[in-house]
Amino acid sequence: MTTINNNYLKLQGSYLFSTVAKRVAAFKAANPTETVISLGIGDVSRPLVPAVVEAMHKAVDEMGEAATFRGYGPEQGYSFLREAVLKGDYLSRGINLSADEIFISDGAKSDVANFQELFSSESKVALQNPVYPVYLDTNVMAGRTGAFENGRYGGIVYLPCVEANNFAPELPKEHADIVYLCSPNNPTGSALTRAELKKWVDWALEHNSVILFDSAYEAFISDDDIPHSIYEIEGAEKVAVEFRSFSKTAGFTGTRCAYTVVPKALEISDVRGGKASLNALWLRRQTTKFNGVPYIVQRGAEAVYSPEGFKQTREVIAGYKENARVILDALKNAGITAYGGDNAPYIWLKTPAGLDSWGFFDKLLTEARVVGTPGVGFGSCGEGFFRLTSFNTPELTREAAARVAALKF
Repeated sequence: MTTINNNYLKLQGSYLFSTVAKRVAAFKAANPTETVISLGIGDVSRPLVPAVVEAMHKAVDEMGEAATFRGYGPEQGYSFLREAVLKGDYLSRGINLSADEIFISDGAKSDVANFQELFSSESKVALQNPVYPVYLDTNVMAGRTGAFENGRYGGIVYLPCVEANNFAPELPKEHADIVYLCSPNNPTGSALTRAELKKWVDWALEHNSVILFDSAYEAFISDDDIPHSIYEIEGAEKVAVEFRSFSKTAGFTGTRCAYTVVPKALEISDVRGGKASLNALWLRRQTTKFNGVPYIVQRGAEAVYSPEGFKQTREVIAGYKENARVILDALKNAGITAYGGDNAPYIWLKTPAGLDSWGFFDKLLTEARVVGTPGVGFGSCGEGFFRLTSFNTPELTREAAARVAALKF
């Protein structure tokens, strides 16, 4: 008899953002004349910048000529993009990596979800609470957790991120083989300082642990004390994998392109008592399960590193950061405590007294016609908090902010 992977039965209901979408759809169906503004899911509103569009148009023309047509590309990514990433994001910051340590992919979400395949099912996982759901759910699917009870999965090391510690995770008090860190953070909008990140790298070196470091929002960093890459910390190349994306940096949410850095210096134990290279294992995994990102898309991503592309994408990011400022000002005027928005596109607000996360969601939707994301959907430590994003248009963001500021509590 054919049976399913029972680990999937441990998953709690539907994916968070699917639940939000269903509630919003039901409200719209019951209130067809109302205009609902979304500050919820982290999708972008601005189009691809001209430099990227021009590069993609040129690549389309190349694909239409026999002399320049390309079929299957290298699974690790074309060398022109890997070299652009290397020079633009690492060598320019004094970080010594090589192009063959960079893997181009169709999304940071995919890579973060898939990378856990390289570790044994017995590996102990630690992650922030609240947390981006993909980190947790993929390890549930892989069988690394026990049952779900009282808002938590058995077998997971939770790292509470609360107001008292400025939403920065504390070092675990028990051993963990794999640690997921996200900085700037989704959902809290907080970011780890250089000193805080150094503590994590030193801890991982001492405990022979691996850090899976999601820095998809590094382009929003403005404070000098916030590292853009974990490899700015000495020794990180021996313990850390870094995930980055063009989705929020350059509006590629619908175009799909990202990359993962797996240093050759990062080795873990194998069952024979030796060492295994995660770089070699990830290359083997990608060549087996992935056919690469389209040539046209990679040419567009390459253009992000051109002088024009860099200038244009940074102007877009500046617009989203201005949206965050508008939202934060509106929340302050409404008497609501809020965090984030400075080094990240996310605002993490404390729900007013008497309202839990889903209660605030309902009030925001029904009274202000604004959509956000309940903090409890990211984990038990998110209860009593709520996430807003700055990715809508300036006009709609200002309108949504005004609606929120007008709410009565």
